Amino acid sequence: MKAIDLFAGAGGLSEGFRRAGFDIVAHVEKDFTASLTLKTREAYYYLKDNSKMDIYIKYLSGKISRQELYENIPEEVLNKVINQEISDETNDEIFNKIDKLLNGEPVRIILGGPPCQAYSLVGRSRDPNRMKNDPRNYLYKQYLKYISRYRPEVFVFENVSGLLSANNGVIFDSIQNDMRTLGYNIDYRLLNSRDFGVLQSRRRIILIGWIDDLDFQYPDFNVIENEYTIKDLFLGLPNINAGDKIDFEETQIEINNCLKELHINNDFNYITQHIARPNNKQDLEIYRLCVDTWDRESRQLKYNELPENLISHTNKKIFLDRFKVVPYEGISHTVVSHISKDGHYYIHPDINQNRSITVREAARVQSFPDDYYFESSRTAAFKQIGNAVPPLMAETIAESIKEVLDE
Repeated sequence: MKAIDLFAGAGGLSEGFRRAGFDIVAHVEKDFTASLTLKTREAYYYLKDNSKMDIYIKYLSGKISRQELYENIPEEVLNKVINQEISDETNDEIFNKIDKLLNGEPVRIILGGPPCQAYSLVGRSRDPNRMKNDPRNYLYKQYLKYISRYRPEVFVFENVSGLLSANNGVIFDSIQNDMRTLGYNIDYRLLNSRDFGVLQSRRRIILIGWIDDLDFQYPDFNVIENEYTIKDLFLGLPNINAGDKIDFEETQIEINNCLKELHINNDFNYITQHIARPNNKQDLEIYRLCVDTWDRESRQLKYNELPENLISHTNKKIFLDRFKVVPYEGISHTVVSHISKDGHYYIHPDINQNRSITVREAARVQSFPDDYYFESSRTAAFKQIGNAVPPLMAETIAESIKEVLDE
């Protein structure tokens, strides 16, 4: 079943739908580093399917360059990644590229969610105009142009919960009305990734549209109640300190049921991108106090509780949760793209490591498998991970839709 992923990011939706058996014909993504990640993932699947994983390992270990990796991948595989901004000026060119990839076959499903900064509650709080005139409010119209052209049987539209209240709900009402005008039935839920087995509380709107003559209704997803914790999830990753990194290391990784069931690691005996950002002395002292408070009292330390010599912000009445520990014995709070700016909201629970979580740990929290590689820097990787849809959640959604399309 042919699928297109728009505003694809690092490919979280694509990964889940691919696992469920969909053929992702094209990923359209304007960010260059995210598009490189998508190409690397396409290369991974091609090499895996053709028993050439040694080439992928050589790339991860730095023995061959990205260009040398590409030389082992057919052009039509790499061309699935379209690194262009979706706009009125570029759509015709993108349509032509997708049409070539489809080679006359129909699109069964379209995935994606337009960039969400203009809808996010945090974004609005930082904008004096509450983002009322932000052009990103209307990127959904570009998404609908692809729905109109390819007429998929189903589409999946993902976005932040803030979309429900953006412009007092007017924007979301407009989106739904425009979708119905195209001849689709629609329904949505505010879903939490934790209910899909992801070890993270992450609430997102998942809207599904389907053509009139399709016997479909919004799935009733069974809540997955597992007892796995962050401690289970981080198993096998070596202890490191702030500023340390393991870019690539071959090792016999210890595997538990958590890592198997969440598809984090299935006999991939390599550690990549276990990279911790460096921190100054003040940050590290704050981290130590936060973890100590959590260990002793099972609560997050508020900013105004810090010793005076560690307080650098004059405002001590708002944003008091500037620093937050990811607890060993529970699940993580939402990983967002701000993790690319600093790690204060994602402090590692081991006081002896005294750092924020690494790229690989963040990827695991988002349910990306260990064989997933994020291009091309630590900052870019964190941003891609923070913006992604958890693949484990996407896979469950995909399986429910596939059951209907298979009939």
